[in-house]
Amino acid sequence: MAEPAEEDNTRGFETRAIRTQARRSSHAEHSVPVYLTSSYVFDTAEQARDIFSGREDGLVYSRYGNPNTAELESKLCALEGCADGLATATGMAAIYASIAGLARSGDHIVCSRAAFGSTVQILKVILPRFGVETTFVDPADLDAWKAAIRPNTRMLVAETPSNPGLELVDIAALAEMAQKQKIIVNIDNCFATPYLQRPADLGADIVTHSATKFIDGQGRVLGGAVLGRQSLMDWLRFFVRQTGPSMSAFNAWVLSKGLETLAVRMDRHCENAEKLADSLEGHTKLRSVRHPFHDSHPQHELAKRQMKRGGAIVTIELESGEDAGMKFLNGLRLISRSSNLGDTRSIATHPATTTHSSLSPDDRITMGVTPGMVRISVGLESVDDLILDVKQALDQV
Repeated sequence: MAEPAEEDNTRGFETRAIRTQARRSSHAEHSVPVYLTSSYVFDTAEQARDIFSGREDGLVYSRYGNPNTAELESKLCALEGCADGLATATGMAAIYASIAGLARSGDHIVCSRAAFGSTVQILKVILPRFGVETTFVDPADLDAWKAAIRPNTRMLVAETPSNPGLELVDIAALAEMAQKQKIIVNIDNCFATPYLQRPADLGADIVTHSATKFIDGQGRVLGGAVLGRQSLMDWLRFFVRQTGPSMSAFNAWVLSKGLETLAVRMDRHCENAEKLADSLEGHTKLRSVRHPFHDSHPQHELAKRQMKRGGAIVTIELESGEDAGMKFLNGLRLISRSSNLGDTRSIATHPATTTHSSLSPDDRITMGVTPGMVRISVGLESVDDLILDVKQALDQV
């Protein structure tokens, strides 16, 4: 990871997000340009030898590193409070690298049952082929986490808040449990972002992101990131370099620019989501309305302890199941129907038939993904317009 030109961790979040930049070139550009190059030139054969051997700092190949990815990595480390980081092509590349890159044949993993569908598929279908076994537990039940740990447990994996059910894990309690047995704690911080939650401050060893979501914030590019303790990141850097899930320079440039507005965007996202959740409480067509900072959320006290605000996602469950969910989605006039989230534009998704459709019905129910569940990624539009759209769509159910 290249050292940024301007970084001071005593400065505020917004300042770090804006002023952590790659070093300027001889052109003294104010905004860092896009470095679209696959490779780099060496002054001498000896310099090439020394850079490849690690005796001298420098860039050798854009699969290994690029000024744009280095800036993004430095910026995310400054915001998350992590020693080192790696940008990846997608969020799932980050998840896979953070788990497979540290697990060994014969290892055991404990994971929250409330995890993203693709994360579950990696742990249930792909990694067992390489001798890695996973036990899934209730994210809120610390006794279940403790009971699931074995002598060969390598890692505890949790997404908090979870997608799509917004279930939480007590990160500090999990870290305390793991540290006693030298187990790695890996937290997916996608929904919260470093602005709302810093898992490393609570004891997590690894923090992962789908930068495609709120870090970009406008639905433009794909990206992911793995951040963490230096001793773990040294090996992960080797793993990622050899397996090649590299982020493009252009995507890194877009995502670094996205971080400059993360704080102001997340404040508005959270404000809108809180107002939408409040407006839907007690609606006759809904079985439940869930948002981490809403009093009806069973873990709202935990959310307030480890998060700055509750995030941009509101999950609703319609009384009449999948048919009601489809009618609701088809009735929306303003909010987009899409499988993405974290955009400036509000998005509604039916997880059981889209993002989590590859899982078995039993697995979906175990994860809390019910046929009537709809996930709403609350955007930056006028909240009055969003409330009106959701309520008129509910009227059609």
